[in-house]
Amino acid sequence: MIQTTIATTIDSQAYAPKLAYRIAMSQPQTHLFEVTLIVSHWDGEILDIKMPVWTPGSYLVREYAKQIQNLVAVSATGRKLGVRKVAKNHWQIQTNDSSKISISYQVFANELTVRTNHLDATHGYFNPAALCFYVPEFENCPIELRIIPPNPDWQVTTPLPQIGHQTFLADDFDTLVDSPFEIGTQRIYDFTVLDIPHQLVVWGEGNLAPHSAIEDIKKIVEVEANIFGGLPYEKYIFLLHLSPASGGGLEHKNCCSLLYPRFNFQGAEKHNRFMQLVAHEFFHLWNVKRIRPAALEKFDYDRENYTPSLWFSEGTTSYYDLVIPRRAGVYDDREFLAELSKEITRFLTTPGRLVQPLSESSFDAWIKLYRPDANSSNSQMSYYLKGEMVTLLLDLLIRDRTQGAKSFDDVLVTMWEQFGKAEIGFTEIQLKQIIESIADRDLTEFYDRYIHGIEELPFNEYLAPFGIELQPVEASMPYLGINVKTEHGKEAIKSVAAHSPAQLAGIDPGDELLAIDGYKITADKLNDRLKSYQPGQEISVSFFHADRLMSVSIVLATPQPQQYQLRSIEQPDKRQHQLFKAWAGGD
Repeated sequence: MIQTTIATTIDSQAYAPKLAYRIAMSQPQTHLFEVTLIVSHWDGEILDIKMPVWTPGSYLVREYAKQIQNLVAVSATGRKLGVRKVAKNHWQIQTNDSSKISISYQVFANELTVRTNHLDATHGYFNPAALCFYVPEFENCPIELRIIPPNPDWQVTTPLPQIGHQTFLADDFDTLVDSPFEIGTQRIYDFTVLDIPHQLVVWGEGNLAPHSAIEDIKKIVEVEANIFGGLPYEKYIFLLHLSPASGGGLEHKNCCSLLYPRFNFQGAEKHNRFMQLVAHEFFHLWNVKRIRPAALEKFDYDRENYTPSLWFSEGTTSYYDLVIPRRAGVYDDREFLAELSKEITRFLTTPGRLVQPLSESSFDAWIKLYRPDANSSNSQMSYYLKGEMVTLLLDLLIRDRTQGAKSFDDVLVTMWEQFGKAEIGFTEIQLKQIIESIADRDLTEFYDRYIHGIEELPFNEYLAPFGIELQPVEASMPYLGINVKTEHGKEAIKSVAAHSPAQLAGIDPGDELLAIDGYKITADKLNDRLKSYQPGQEISVSFFHADRLMSVSIVLATPQPQQYQLRSIEQPDKRQHQLFKAWAGGD
């Protein structure tokens, strides 16, 4: 009888099996990877195998096991072995004393993101966490992978070392998970930075100018290396997928996966956005891949790994993905302030900033950030975005208090020296102590107000020493409080701001907007129509609510700023000029 708990009869310290994967894709158009896990030198009656439920860098239980089908286990003689599923991601195999077990299964792969798998007639891409089992108690064993492409002209790109023909070796399961695979006819561009080889690997078609992009990527690599005193790897791969519309990135120790809209490379603004993505994921090779919270020092692939410090791991990285391109000369100080203004605008137009504390946002990433709903903007705050804002304030604070002698760079370098090089997880208290040591100030009140609390961030107080002020752009229309989008010929109300006139009148997300004062209204005309009214004026709004025709009277409120801009104050003094130049690099 197959047991329902993990077998413990094997001494994992004195014994280790040999693990090897064969990964084929004989009919890629079916989106099915054909995977075989071969476990040799096994000495036990029960073999437990588990599929991770998440992958590091993307803090959501994604249930990768849901894509597995046709799992079969056989002995060395080809005898079929008993298999029992005992949990959503956990199988047990009755080995019948066989020392070699082959487990074959298929994985459906038709989701092109940086954290899942994608297979079609043009290429195969997989994240090992979404494709490969681990054997509990033997996560530290080396794992061999042999790739069997469907066509002889398909090549394999991965950060893992190659040990044979299309055969690769991972030191352990953590290393395997940290090593995505691209298989196909991808274009590979080699370049060198600081005498270390790099590659830009591109799948898909678009308007990317690779050689021009590589020149800016080189600058970004050099600037980030300069912060930390060198590059902590022997080779690095930028793996870029060109997609129809979506974007994203996922960091790894020796590579990153980038997803970017195929025609969004031309023009300064689009190019800058791509370089910010590159700067963000590359910065992660230090911050989070090596400098990581104690809760992520050893990954538990079975469940959520909670930490209140993602604001530092992701938010600080988001701040630097704006700073790094400026330092690299990708854009100038005016463009830098414009980009930062956009981020501050996003923050100050999110009602949830006054509801969810930053540390709670980090802790609740698993149930909130990656699962937005119509009320998310009212009740949640992204630890990426507010973490970016808090890092901005801390950087300005340190620069001001030290007369420009230190910056948040010094926090990162200290974290690298104390925790990153040895890959020792840091605690929330240790992070705070290091920031305080660099700022030469007790930050308990700062933490209580802006990290553990929900007080408004005092941007202008921290910007003033730099000769910069944040100003709202005057809104030109009274405030209603709805976000409308045309979908399938209907005007869908996507969100309703908390405490807005629309919410107080009973309008809900999911309602269909029909008319204002008896005249049809569409999403693209809504703002223009509202401009014809005055604050305090009453309007009639008609809409469908759960298929029922409704009309309500709404009193429009005072205009709410929808945009904020960073601007230079008049006649900044010498100190303000010097601090600004050291921070933003310009006049």
